[in-house]
Amino acid sequence: MSTTQNERLRELLEPLVSSQGLDLEEIEVASVGRKRVLRVVVDSEEGADLDAVADVSRALSAKLDETDVMGDGEYELEVGTPGAERALTEHRHYVRATDRLVKFTLTDGGEVTARILQVDDEGLDLEVPGVKGRKATARRLGFTDIAKARVQVEFNRKNANEDKNEEEA
Repeated sequence: MSTTQNERLRELLEPLVSSQGLDLEEIEVASVGRKRVLRVVVDSEEGADLDAVADVSRALSAKLDETDVMGDGEYELEVGTPGAERALTEHRHYVRATDRLVKFTLTDGGEVTARILQVDDEGLDLEVPGVKGRKATARRLGFTDIAKARVQVEFNRKNANEDKNEEEA
């Protein structure tokens, strides 16, 4: 039987989130002043739009109202998506970040920022951008080599269709 509140919340909410076609990414119970906030982060392969977040939020609220898992005190429920600079912690996160620029902190203490090209069960094939006019280089990272990974925001990146059109011209 689960002992922590987060484990009980995950057991209660994960099947409901899954039934909505989403993945339960994170649960956090925080104290903000005198009130408590339950933050739930959801996502899917296609991303979660506002309608999907609203639907799952209503379903979670109804489910929580049926139970005492949050105790007797008042709390606020916040449901959202991971955000632009999300941390990658699960295999599915890396798959979803394919073609995105990611900053990796390595287990040996080094760092590398590279674009994820492909993900398999053992690790990642990356493209490390060239510096000062040099060509990009390929690199392979095993999951065991990665201490932390976070998606980077890119403001001036061309989308994949533009890149292909330029190559064909």
